[in-house]
Amino acid sequence: MQVEQLNQEGWARTYLVSCPESSKAALIDPIWENLETNLSLLSIRGLELELVIGTHTHADHISAGWLLAERTGCQFIMLEGASTYGVTQHVADEEKLDMGSITFSFHAAPGHTADSMIVEFSGQILTGDFLFNGDGGVGRDDLPGGDLLAHWNSLTVLNRFSGDVLIMSGHEPPGAEPRTLEWNRQNNPALQCSSIEEYEAWQTAEWQRLGKVRMIDRALPANQSGVLPNQ
Repeated sequence: MQVEQLNQEGWARTYLVSCPESSKAALIDPIWENLETNLSLLSIRGLELELVIGTHTHADHISAGWLLAERTGCQFIMLEGASTYGVTQHVADEEKLDMGSITFSFHAAPGHTADSMIVEFSGQILTGDFLFNGDGGVGRDDLPGGDLLAHWNSLTVLNRFSGDVLIMSGHEPPGAEPRTLEWNRQNNPALQCSSIEEYEAWQTAEWQRLGKVRMIDRALPANQSGVLPNQ
């Protein structure tokens, strides 16, 4: 089993998970602008795209999920109730799905969005914007569909995992390496909060620091409607 972070520019991350035995592959959180590049890479490596998995409905970039499903016939998977267009298969909390020799387990983790989920496999958890590494904390809860209290409560989902699992999140600085859950328990400011009041104060400071999401006016409507903006 191989896992690779594909994007070389920017903070948004797309992961390629491939099964050497079956040559089947999954893309997690692929980006519309990188669609042709991703398809070319799969072809060069002789991989069959079986799954596209969206960790949540994105507000900062346009998903390639439904386009890849249309082009390749793969399944586009998100949590039940997801608001992204073109999902072909919904999964429930703690549902499992096999791809060759790899078993994906899905864990509902609402808060950043109502449809946020964690994808677990082979000692790693792909957390989307639910949880970042270190100072990044967690995704902000002031965007459409966000729910601060739900996110705070969802942090208990992390108790399902051992401390040595690697956190592979949806946004990190270029070149940043994944860290373990235990490391994050010691170094992630959101996981240092001991009350909802502390968590709310941390979130509020983040909203003020980050300001408006640059792509939200284009990305969120496109992801919800399947209508791409004019280039």
